[in-house]
Amino acid sequence: MAYRDLREFVRKLEKEGELQRIRAEVDPILEITEITQRVARGPNRKPNSVGPALLFEKPKASKFPLLVNTFGSVRRMELAFEVGKLEEVADRIRGFLAMETPQGLFDKIKMLPKLAELGSFFPKSVKDGDCKEVIRTGRDVNLLDFPILKCWPQDGGRFITFPLVFTRNPESGKRNVGMYRMQVYDENTTGMHWQTQKHGAEHFRRARAANPDGKIPVSVAIGADPATSLAGMLPIPPDLDEMMFAGFLRREPVEMVKCETNDLEVPANAEIVLEGYVSLNEMRTEGPFGDHTGFYSLEGEYPVFHVECITHKKDPLYLTTVVGPPPQEDFYMGYAV
Repeated sequence: MAYRDLREFVRKLEKEGELQRIRAEVDPILEITEITQRVARGPNRKPNSVGPALLFEKPKASKFPLLVNTFGSVRRMELAFEVGKLEEVADRIRGFLAMETPQGLFDKIKMLPKLAELGSFFPKSVKDGDCKEVIRTGRDVNLLDFPILKCWPQDGGRFITFPLVFTRNPESGKRNVGMYRMQVYDENTTGMHWQTQKHGAEHFRRARAANPDGKIPVSVAIGADPATSLAGMLPIPPDLDEMMFAGFLRREPVEMVKCETNDLEVPANAEIVLEGYVSLNEMRTEGPFGDHTGFYSLEGEYPVFHVECITHKKDPLYLTTVVGPPPQEDFYMGYAV
């Protein structure tokens, strides 16, 4: 049975001895990254000696706890997908890829169970969700209420590093979910790091070609059940819905709920949802950003995301990750991919 949400996964990690609570006040500006680095690299700084996931219960200047290094080991990736070995997931994928066009009635009958299973993965629309327990609009919108990390001394600011960014192709209406870093500029605006080859950037270009002075709706979910949280980073074919693939990974459909201020749907079990838009005629300097390579990626001009509404659970967990030279959390996420 799939995890209901992120906090159910946290309880599983704690039961398995894979999570450490930190009750001291720690600053999300540089300090949390420093602690996470030591833990993620392990006492011997080798991939097989990693430390646990970390739940910072009292981040400085925020009332919301912060979860990091959540997927920072092969064991935790296996727990996330509820398998004994990651190869079990690969075997399931191979099984569906190996499906051949049926040649006769008997072949069609044999295929029915697999087709029925595939049909059960499609996202399910629901009228309400836990992500809407608190709804904040207008002057109540404040990104700085959350313990957003500044990881490295020369970073351009604080960055949201584990978002699921939802957009729709303005021509086909097809949904895309991507994981793009977001530099926080102030209480209600961020950068949107849409690199040229990303599907979000393609949606931006198509919309701008049709209406250069317009805007496109964007919603961002932070902290869903583990398979859904990871869906935005998976290199799946462009015509395959990430939320359907998340349903495949968790063996249950992802429940989706319509946003308050636009027509996009987001995971109903998300901890935090940011709703707003990206202007098609507005760019702003983003970066530098301490990257996977061990070097800072340079400043660049990127679109700006305007947050009009924030919804969240009553006591949301802020899910984040530290980006930097391996071995650390993203090493194991990449290994699973």
